[in-house]
Amino acid sequence: MDKLKMHSADKVRENIEKIERLFPNCMTERKNENGETERVIDFDMLRQELSYAITEGNEERYRFTWPDKKKAVLLANAPTTKTLRPCREGSAGFDTTGNLYVEGDNLEVLKLL
Repeated sequence: MDKLKMHSADKVRENIEKIERLFPNCMTERKNENGETERVIDFDMLRQELSYAITEGNEERYRFTWPDKKKAVLLANAPTTKTLRPCREGSAGFDTTGNLYVEGDNLEVLKLL
């Protein structure tokens, strides 16, 4: 029997692994807060690799932004340990419709879906 993972995907880790596959020379090592060695991105090297395609400063471009957007991206990429469970009593035609009503914190539910 396979053991179920009780958390959502770690999107940050997945993205770092993708960057490492594409730009292996942009990876370096550092000691984390526990004193363990971990692989991290050297952003200066990555910027150098992408130098002709970087948009910086006040260069004109379309954006969708709001206060605390960076914090929101960090929260969206962080794994969750929440679980979705069906509520047969609250669902209309649970066994016959194939539809599912989901209730919960928007971000946590979207991560799980």
